[in-house]
Amino acid sequence: MSDVTEDMVRAALANVRTPDGVALSASPALSGIVVTSGKVYLSVTVDASQARAWESVRGEAEEIVRRIPGVASALVALTAERKAGGPRPAAPPAAGGHGHGHSHGQARAASGGIEVPGVANIIAVASGKGGVGKSTVSINLALGLRDLGLKVGLLDADIYGPSVPRIAGVHAKPEVIDGKTMLPLENFGLQLMSIGFMVEEDTPMIWRGPMVMSAISQMLREVKWGPLDVLVVDMPPGTGDAQLTMAQQVSLAGAVIVSTPQDLALIDARRGIAMFQRVNVPILGVVENMATFVCPHCGGRSDIFGHGGARAEAEKLKVPFLGEIPLHMRIREMSDAGVPIMVSDPDSPQAADYRAVAEKVKASLSRSGTSARPAPRIVIE
Repeated sequence: MSDVTEDMVRAALANVRTPDGVALSASPALSGIVVTSGKVYLSVTVDASQARAWESVRGEAEEIVRRIPGVASALVALTAERKAGGPRPAAPPAAGGHGHGHSHGQARAASGGIEVPGVANIIAVASGKGGVGKSTVSINLALGLRDLGLKVGLLDADIYGPSVPRIAGVHAKPEVIDGKTMLPLENFGLQLMSIGFMVEEDTPMIWRGPMVMSAISQMLREVKWGPLDVLVVDMPPGTGDAQLTMAQQVSLAGAVIVSTPQDLALIDARRGIAMFQRVNVPILGVVENMATFVCPHCGGRSDIFGHGGARAEAEKLKVPFLGEIPLHMRIREMSDAGVPIMVSDPDSPQAADYRAVAEKVKASLSRSGTSARPAPRIVIE
């Protein structure tokens, strides 16, 4: 396999014409090219009012870069920037437009937003800060919902720190059909997608916010999901662009907030709850992770990060409390080994804790009936 260079990519892009008739390689809209081990990422930045006209350029650029000898995969992020004081445009149409006729329905955004055919409910698992075990909760929640008879997928939207390949024990590259649509990988009865399937584990994702948002959008709309009852989305930590993009453009059935019991984590969890409430996304509940340390030798319990803080915070904010997950070595060991506790030891007390959380999430989804709720518009005042 020949080494792919930035010059090779630019030469190929000279064959792609912008809506103005200029070669994309010479256009100021081409704002960044990254080549890593045969994987090519590039960003095309245009005014938001021109986004629809540039969508075909994005697709053509992605296709022509994939044809370069030595290219293993290509991702072209179309990022739209609104001029100061300008009107807010409708989002560009979803690329690919592949529908599936089945009874599971599809989660839809407001007119012009991202459509996710084959998915009945999308739930976000989020945290106000990193390091609280959100990804481990995400996959075990997905497995718990699977055990309750649902068809479940897991999308790793944490672009900067994708964990799903490691904790799901999957290190393959997704198959691409019809030139652009990816098939999700599968393990443990879950459909899986992550940017980590397309880059090496030690490759840094040095991307600006708009590229991250575009990548998340493409992993939703250019993956042949389904039929799924629930798509669990492992969100990046924080309350920034990625979370707002998901809330604005995707019909979220609700959000699960993960926090440890300590005061610092609870402050950030409070911000996460407030953000989702501000954009009218239902809070399905709060999970207190690492609630207490269980000694593997004597079975003694120690409240390293405190205890009960997340429950108290949920009661204070009048949102559901979903349960406690202990800080247990077995959970950590199995996550690192790519065999989550729900798979490696489904009859353990720890697996029972996750299953109890999943039961409450399923019950909340059944009560809310929000699978086709239109996404809210975000207005910054």
